[in-house]
Amino acid sequence: MSALSNRNFDRRTALRAALGLAAAGGLAACGSNTGRSSSGDSLVQMFHAYGEAGTEQAIKRYAKAYKGANVTTQWITSNDFESKLFSALLTKNAPDLFEFHPQIQMVKSGQVADLTDIVDPVKDDFNPADIKSHTVDGKIYGVRMIDDPQFFFYRKSMLEKAGVEVPTTLDELMEAAAKLTTGKVKGLYMGNDLHAVINPMIWSAGADTLNEKNEIAYHTDGVVEGIKKMRKLFTSGDLLLGAPTDYWDPSALNQGLCAIQFCGMWAMPQIQDALGDDWGVFPFPKTVDSGKQSVYNGGWSMFVNAKSKNVDAAKEFVKWLWIDQKKYQEDWATSYGFHIPPRTSLAKTATKLKSGNAAEGVKLFNEFGHFDNIGWTQAMITALEDVFADSVRKDMDPEKALAKADAAINRELKKLFG
Repeated sequence: MSALSNRNFDRRTALRAALGLAAAGGLAACGSNTGRSSSGDSLVQMFHAYGEAGTEQAIKRYAKAYKGANVTTQWITSNDFESKLFSALLTKNAPDLFEFHPQIQMVKSGQVADLTDIVDPVKDDFNPADIKSHTVDGKIYGVRMIDDPQFFFYRKSMLEKAGVEVPTTLDELMEAAAKLTTGKVKGLYMGNDLHAVINPMIWSAGADTLNEKNEIAYHTDGVVEGIKKMRKLFTSGDLLLGAPTDYWDPSALNQGLCAIQFCGMWAMPQIQDALGDDWGVFPFPKTVDSGKQSVYNGGWSMFVNAKSKNVDAAKEFVKWLWIDQKKYQEDWATSYGFHIPPRTSLAKTATKLKSGNAAEGVKLFNEFGHFDNIGWTQAMITALEDVFADSVRKDMDPEKALAKADAAINRELKKLFG
């Protein structure tokens, strides 16, 4: 049940269609026959298509067990879930509730309902970082369903054969990639567009996207140095580019196309099936000596459409499923792919995460984890993706590329925070 398991759905490019500006239409894939009645006893929820077998059936099974309303699920299999979602939200066929990631523009535009009243009583049982990443002005918007740490997976036998130690710095990762590259195998795979590693590279340089005051925090000497290293890696011939599937799918590692791959904890059962015990995990290494290893914690959350005619009924269902039904929450987190339950009580008892690489993944999550910043918007994400396009794929001076991003991001910050 990967966080990004829709075939080309990339977390880092989520919300390409900025809220309120999404093109109307494109609804055929959403299914317009929702079975909704005007009496308020029917609800529609929207999910992106997770890759792991059984996920669609599980979500529909949970919904069927709910007696408070007739809940229909729109399971979006196309590769642009976010634009389908935001197009749908502009129409009368909008879902009553939907999964997404915390983004402040959804709050500022009044698109998502305040869920403080249902989360507050159990707030202390949620990972505090998940509460913080869904909170604006003291109100909680959204209920986290799963946490998805992302790190590097490696083939133990390949590293052993090449005499390579597990890298702890970006320089060591680059050296490892060179030594591990042979005729048919590339040393390293970080996704086809490299977007998934932008934030980890920043955090591992000891920087951040924004600081506590919602000011730019990524434009540092360490990040500039990191961009230069990524450019070197990109042009080295040691990086797998143009793989058949993107980083969220472990196929590149499983099929021997690379020795090290950036991916998510969700892929662990698939990797175990393919490779047995011939694999391990490590966090994004230190970009510069003064930095610290990092792990990006993605994931998905449930939101209620504040413009729905059934807000109260939708909140009741969210409370029933994602707050009260711990059995379903654990099933969703551990039965299809591996995810960390955001509820502390469930995370403690999730037996499948207690041993081997899963336990190591949980340890890395706790030690090095960084969560979504609700103030970091799609326009900001895109601005840093442009930096990578200009300076890593092409050869633009990183200082110039970052200055261009600064201008775009400061405009956004001014709009959002004054």
